[in-house]
Amino acid sequence: MKPRFTALALATFAVACTDAGGPSSVTAPAAAPPEHLRDTGLDADGVLPFSPQYPLWTDGATKRRWIWLPPGTSIDASDPDAWVFPAGTKLWKEFAFDRPVETRLAERLPDGTWRYAAYVWDADGTDAVLAPRGARVELAALGAGRRHDVPAAGDCLLCHDTRRTPVLGFSTLQLSPDRDPGAPHAEPPPPGAVDLASLAASGRLVNLPAALLATPPRIAARTPTERAALGYLHGNCGACHDATGELAELAMNLRHDAIATTVGKASRAPLPHDPAAPRVRIAAGDPDASVLLGRMGSRAPAHQMPPLGTLVVDDDALALVTRWIAELEPQPDRRRP
Repeated sequence: MKPRFTALALATFAVACTDAGGPSSVTAPAAAPPEHLRDTGLDADGVLPFSPQYPLWTDGATKRRWIWLPPGTSIDASDPDAWVFPAGTKLWKEFAFDRPVETRLAERLPDGTWRYAAYVWDADGTDAVLAPRGARVELAALGAGRRHDVPAAGDCLLCHDTRRTPVLGFSTLQLSPDRDPGAPHAEPPPPGAVDLASLAASGRLVNLPAALLATPPRIAARTPTERAALGYLHGNCGACHDATGELAELAMNLRHDAIATTVGKASRAPLPHDPAAPRVRIAAGDPDASVLLGRMGSRAPAHQMPPLGTLVVDDDALALVTRWIAELEPQPDRRRP
């Protein structure tokens, strides 16, 4: 059985994830991560903030993100969809509600493997400590009985261990200077934030096809609503639903081509609120008949999408995708030329 988020799993782990163009693999951990977040290098010179234009929804958490590359190294973007990061790369992501509650670290080790760690902040925000393996610790309630779940080791592997690159949210589309003004929950780039242009200009990103610098990538869409909806699906669903990962056999690519692989296509899953209804991934013009939307709006374990990392329905995104589906004109084939 695949692991799921539980009451509150505070866990850290060291995993090895190769990233040579195929799925990563788990091996024995190397040295344990530092006990305190302050010792991970987050305050070191050369740490750069960034902000993906289509952020992952985590129950309304505010997030901050940073990357550090060893001096003299660069990211190889020969494959725009699977960047290769140099050994020594570190990425951090902070989750905050009324205060910071967790910061995650992803680090590529000298042998090319990856390890991950979760650090939990104390109530006054003065220290963040490595979460002990397998611990279950309750944090202060976040209003109306809500809580924040820090992932256990197996939960993180579900997202990071089967991708062509284990790094999510730091990519060609996410860092495009042509940002989508309608993207749900997008944080304005902080001062000094890097994007494709600044990374390439500084030599930190190499081998990116010149066309993507001359014309920054953006999602092709007929309307602003469609662009934002497809971007949300890209950022929140496309890490698993793509053309190369474990779910490729479903032929539902939510990274780049959500229209061609969803609109009018049969679904294996039932409509959550009406199991007897026809199973259609997206029924053009009919949000209530669209399985994808029904699963986005459910937090029942059998139906919820995404299946991990969220306990609360994203109402803003649900409204956005509802508007997009309602605007679609029913027709047999909406594939782009």
